[in-house]
Amino acid sequence: MALVYRPTMQLSGLLFSLLGWVLSCLTTYLPQWKNLNLELNELEIWTMGLWQACVVQEEGGMQCKDFDSFLALPPELRISRILMVFSNGSGLLGLLLSGFGLDCSKIGERQQEQKKRLLLFGGTLFWLSGITAIVPVSWVAHSTVQEFWDENIPDIVPRWDFGEALFVGWFAGFCLILGGSLLNCTICSPEVHPSSSRYAVAEEQDRCQHLETE
Repeated sequence: MALVYRPTMQLSGLLFSLLGWVLSCLTTYLPQWKNLNLELNELEIWTMGLWQACVVQEEGGMQCKDFDSFLALPPELRISRILMVFSNGSGLLGLLLSGFGLDCSKIGERQQEQKKRLLLFGGTLFWLSGITAIVPVSWVAHSTVQEFWDENIPDIVPRWDFGEALFVGWFAGFCLILGGSLLNCTICSPEVHPSSSRYAVAEEQDRCQHLETE
């Protein structure tokens, strides 16, 4: 059973982590962190991301403009940029290390302790990547809610709302943390070598033949 579940959990953890890393990179560059629907002009929807602001027209056109200055951005967007880039980098490093640490990898077959360390380090990096993806998304969502319900802002002023990128970022962080947890759980599971597995299968076949002769 351990021979079956251990590689399966490792591959599942790596696939969840890969999915989370791809979605995290997508979240970083999507311009839909915030949406602004103007009541005076319902044909246009303004969106804001970490790198640019865009206006989407009903005819299907989309025009974007990059932010001129990093220091001119609100604090939550500046910190979110740094955290998301760090999340993407740590996730990529975690993928590389975990790939070398898998049991099915032919690299370093005789160095099992080193492979366990690589797998543990990779899983920890996925945890770190997931947390640093959830924090900026949640921070921007929190500031958006505060601004939306701010009584000091007149009612006629349009309010920013949640964009699609926030939900993608939350899901990405969840996948990264889940993938890292699966990888780290396999380190604590007992290791079964193929030779012992073949011996167990042969013993079971001999037992079945013995029962048939009786």
